[in-house]
Amino acid sequence: MQSILRSLRGPRAAAALVAALLLTASQIASAARRPITETDLFKFVWTADPRISPDGRQVVYVRVTVNEKKDGYDTSLWIVPTDGSEPPRPFTSGPADSSPRWSPDGKRLAFVRAVQKDGKGQPPQIYLMSTQGGEAVALTDLPQGAGNPLWSPDSRTIAFASTMNEKEVRKWRAKGKPPEGGKGDEKKAEEEHESDVRVITQARYRMNGSGYDDTARPAHIWAVAVPSGGFTTPPEPKQLTTGEFREGAAFWSPDGSTLYYGSQHDKEPYYSEPHADLYAVPAGGGESRHVLGFDGGFQETALSPDGRRIGGAGTANVKPDRSYNQPDLFVLDVAADPHPRSLTANLDADPNEGLGSDQHAPRGDDPQPVVWTGDGRSLITVVAERGRSNLVRFDAQTGAATPLTKGDHEIVTYSATPDGSRLALVISTPTVLGDLYSLDTATGRLTPIAHPNQELFDQLDLTAPEEITYKSFDGEEIHAFVQKPPTYEAGKKYPLILNIHGGPHSAYGYTFFHEMQWMAAKGYVVLYPNPRGSSTYGQRFGNIIQYNFPGDDAKDLLAGVDEMVKRGIADPKRLGVTGGSGGGILTNWIVTQDHRFAAAAAQRSISDWSAFWYTADFTLFRPTWFRGAPWEDPQDYARRSPITYVKNVTTPLMLIEGEADYRTPPTSGGEQMFRALKYLHKPVVMVRFPGESHELSRSGQPWHRVERLRHIVAWMDKYLQGKKVDTYDVP
Repeated sequence: MQSILRSLRGPRAAAALVAALLLTASQIASAARRPITETDLFKFVWTADPRISPDGRQVVYVRVTVNEKKDGYDTSLWIVPTDGSEPPRPFTSGPADSSPRWSPDGKRLAFVRAVQKDGKGQPPQIYLMSTQGGEAVALTDLPQGAGNPLWSPDSRTIAFASTMNEKEVRKWRAKGKPPEGGKGDEKKAEEEHESDVRVITQARYRMNGSGYDDTARPAHIWAVAVPSGGFTTPPEPKQLTTGEFREGAAFWSPDGSTLYYGSQHDKEPYYSEPHADLYAVPAGGGESRHVLGFDGGFQETALSPDGRRIGGAGTANVKPDRSYNQPDLFVLDVAADPHPRSLTANLDADPNEGLGSDQHAPRGDDPQPVVWTGDGRSLITVVAERGRSNLVRFDAQTGAATPLTKGDHEIVTYSATPDGSRLALVISTPTVLGDLYSLDTATGRLTPIAHPNQELFDQLDLTAPEEITYKSFDGEEIHAFVQKPPTYEAGKKYPLILNIHGGPHSAYGYTFFHEMQWMAAKGYVVLYPNPRGSSTYGQRFGNIIQYNFPGDDAKDLLAGVDEMVKRGIADPKRLGVTGGSGGGILTNWIVTQDHRFAAAAAQRSISDWSAFWYTADFTLFRPTWFRGAPWEDPQDYARRSPITYVKNVTTPLMLIEGEADYRTPPTSGGEQMFRALKYLHKPVVMVRFPGESHELSRSGQPWHRVERLRHIVAWMDKYLQGKKVDTYDVP
């Protein structure tokens, strides 16, 4: 410091002194912090399903934490004032409370609780408690449970969903009554027996995460009158809908006389184009009627304050079929034959869409509703664009857009007051995980009200990624993020990990990513681009890979690696690549086409498109990704399958698989690559996670999530940094 002062005089000396002091303070602050670790995941606190009170003064939300055994998650409800005057406090004890819903009069709160009995989890039920606190009381007690509570406008009734079938309803209603005479033990046993043998008749018969479809138990809408005072026995609910088709996305009419709901009355919808239908049923029970249909997909529906219009996000069907359809915001007239008007036809961004992350809440809901303003003139929703997501208000007539938030962040989830004047929202950035805010939509003022991870994150040396763009092989501009180590030194070449997102129609962006931060803390530069096919960059960019995935998108990724080498950041001899799902197939593809990488880790991948077509949990019957079935165009399936070129692989490859993954079943991905490479005597290892679905990295068991990170980095350490790692040697 003294040498600086001796060498300079006057204002320059003062400026140098200030700069030196700032640098020293920064170095001290950095030294006082520690690198993030993989096990910091156990300390994370996630905020889910924030629900703002009708008067806009309080927020109840789901607080998600890792349980004591580190094999699951606990959820409880917390409450906090929206003006930030007090810290959050527990509202329920948990450990399995979710779906908080304020009564319109603000006096009571309904929520869903799952309890343990004799060491076994019981079906979740709806509970009720005063918003002033006190003991929660069970409002339902149904054998198959209840969920999705929905208050009527007068706060006297709650509609909900349950999956009880007719046989179970009869048995439930007969509970406590003497059995019918004349029934022998054998006949009674036959009636009570429920076979576990599955007779499958539909092409889509199981779903990743939720398991096999239970066609015998479609979700139906029920309603229960809420007692005005205290009660000890749950009141008897009334079933409002029946039949073989399930219902969902229900909402009340403003006068409380009608319940609207969505339902698809098509036993085999995969044969036709998407079609959304809206039905209505009287609140007191009776026949349902068809209200309107939408030629496409429709979600997050909301009724205008006057009950005459429906707003929602969706994708209208177009010809020819596309692999990627950019969503739009629509308004439909309830009374007339629906001629949906798109409010965002001229907006080349993604309304009602989010960003990819490994740190969205692993339990609880993350709603992103379409919200009407109180005057019925506007709708509010989130819009994702170029790796950012923000709230935007759209004029319901003209579609004119007014940003409500701005910034390099992700609006993860939110809710609004009935008039849309105030919102509660969860915001994440690359260095902040799930802070809770309130928003005044008239002034645009954001008020921070909860920082659940601040104490932990104040200890961590986290840095924001650098945002870059570069030109691909054909001049297409690619947007990417570069996460550097906290101790990064300019001019030094680092081992680099190319990290590829899935989808393929998804996007990286300005949100917290534990994986990227930890890899950087372990000494790696992490490049995570949004190649062609990514969402949030417009319709053309998203659909450009149709019938060519993987293909030019892989070239985009390799061009990014070239850029990092050109800039002197990446060591060309120490390059690694990894990715999951769509990023998994790209990882497999790249190592069959290119030999620059010293190590690769393909996660939840695909190796053979034909095998995937036959085994995935969704169908590809429509010409969106392929023009026909595997036997109709076998050359195209083979051309785009990494297993076709497996003999070209020279890169040591790790395959990470979830054994309950129905989205990219191991049989069509990692198992094939592993067996083929073992046959070829190539360095390969398969790491399998029992009981884990395709959501392993995002909501899997906490220990499994940590072990996944450890295995990927250990594999990179072994081949990129020459560390002694014998875990993957053949014993």
